[in-house]
Amino acid sequence: MASSKSPKVGVLMGSPHDAEIMNRASDTLKKLDVPHEVLVRSAHRSPDETVAYVKEARDRGVRVIIAGAGMAAHLAGIVAAHTTLPVIGVPIASGAMGGQDALLATVQMPSGTPVATVAVNGAENAAYLAAQILALSDEKLAKRLVELKEERRRKVLEEPAPVGF
Repeated sequence: MASSKSPKVGVLMGSPHDAEIMNRASDTLKKLDVPHEVLVRSAHRSPDETVAYVKEARDRGVRVIIAGAGMAAHLAGIVAAHTTLPVIGVPIASGAMGGQDALLATVQMPSGTPVATVAVNGAENAAYLAAQILALSDEKLAKRLVELKEERRRKVLEEPAPVGF
């Protein structure tokens, strides 16, 4: 559990090996003060526990689920098949195909089972998207997101141009 408040976002990863990438989502949610929890749940190795988590998530206050997995990357699809909560898939680069297999497995969902998919290893953007979804009904979070965008805009404008241009 990453927050003492009731979690609004569930961050799932298919393996502890995915933590290096998925911690970026947790770090971003912490920066935005979004209560969340982080768990390892596998579509293949712990399917019953994965489905149980998903089915109880809404009743515990979870409003968005981020699911990151590599290779076959069925986690986000299994999650989306068992809930009507928004699901954001994070394909993780691993194995012989460097994340392309995970990207295709995550993005190619059948009609009626949507998974919003970010870039390979895009856990940070998954957290921003989750926050933007939550901000539809949370004015304080919406304000934090606007402030962060303004901070990023200012930072890029203050950076000096590369030498030779």
